[in-house]
Amino acid sequence: MSFFAVQRNGREATAEELAPLAFAGFAHMTAMQVRDGGVRGLDLHLERLRNASLTMFGQALPDDQVRAHLRTAVEGSPADHSLLATVYSNAGEFTAADGPLEVLVRTSPAASGPTGPLSLMTVEHERALPELKHVGEVSKTHSLRRAVAQGFDDAVFLDRRGRFSEASIWNLAFWDGEAVVWPDADMLVGTMMGTVRRQLEGFGVPQRTAQIRPADLPELAGAVVMNSWTPGIAVHRIDATDVPAAPEFLELLHRAHQAEPLVAP
Repeated sequence: MSFFAVQRNGREATAEELAPLAFAGFAHMTAMQVRDGGVRGLDLHLERLRNASLTMFGQALPDDQVRAHLRTAVEGSPADHSLLATVYSNAGEFTAADGPLEVLVRTSPAASGPTGPLSLMTVEHERALPELKHVGEVSKTHSLRRAVAQGFDDAVFLDRRGRFSEASIWNLAFWDGEAVVWPDADMLVGTMMGTVRRQLEGFGVPQRTAQIRPADLPELAGAVVMNSWTPGIAVHRIDATDVPAAPEFLELLHRAHQAEPLVAP
């Protein structure tokens, strides 16, 4: 993969600065798609970084400082690109010591995700600190690889109570024919999920949260996965259960995404 910018605290990162991070895993991040120099749901990305920093480090950088680092990277990249911002402490991991927080920002070519529809294999898995987008989650890629080896496109997670929560790098959304149904389980609430939900609310579209298990799939009228790449990619099969196509559901989610304004960092 080619990168447009790799910056630490708003400056080009050196190999010396990056070397310790290659072997570290105590950090959190947010991923976004930049279009025409702007980001949809920027407020949610800043909130994510702030809350995760407080949880993991007991401190957080001011939003204005984080925005300045994002802005520097955006201005040094093409108008459309992908951006990954990672926050870590220079104290490192496997220590209770405190240290100043650092921001690593990487930009790369714009992405929109696979075309779909996707087939998903269920895996029983619960992420540690599921409400945070943190690094070093080997189980997600391991589950993806297992699913692909079995002929599926990706993995979808069931918690210990058998409820759908999320997929490897995706949130889930279901359609009952009238309302958008969000899984009721511990998960990372994605920024795409957040922007879509608030725009759907503005549209007056019914939404509800429910505990959904594999046995409930035949009663549903559609399913998608979403993340920072896209507001919806159709899911056509989960394990051996076919999921109906729901083009009106996909169109609704993409329309909600487009209604979210682009905001420059």
